[in-house]
Amino acid sequence: MTNQTPPLLEYLEKKDISLKSLIHCALEMYVPHPGVETEEKASEMLREELLDILTDVNVSTLIVAAFRAQEDAEKGLIPGLTKERFLGRPGLVADELIGIAIATYIGGSRAMFEFVRFDQAKPGILKKLPPLTNDAIGALVAGASSNVYTRALKSAGIPP
Repeated sequence: MTNQTPPLLEYLEKKDISLKSLIHCALEMYVPHPGVETEEKASEMLREELLDILTDVNVSTLIVAAFRAQEDAEKGLIPGLTKERFLGRPGLVADELIGIAIATYIGGSRAMFEFVRFDQAKPGILKKLPPLTNDAIGALVAGASSNVYTRALKSAGIPP
């Protein structure tokens, strides 16, 4: 991997979401596993995994779609979704569906499990983000976290 900043990370940094904040978010949900016994090791592995995921154009497309949908919803530009309903959010599940798509794309069913954990706890940066974007970023971090744990278990000779 080159030392070049992935374009999606540049996009996120313009939205005040740094690689450090993504790693910190994941570490708030850290659970020691074989191959990832320390937070330092987890941080190193998460950094590597996130930098890889952030180069994927499909992830970029879904993340940007979530940010664009958030902006349009806040302005009342989504047909049938008033600002009031969006802010009150009764029955809106599009944010969860975007998160599900991102998590599943990155790491399959294991990442979906992690996404549910992250969505319920809202660690780190997720607390500060609005509805559509917090699920997209939560899914990104959950997918990376899931991949790290799966890879660590395999390298330790333990079936995930």
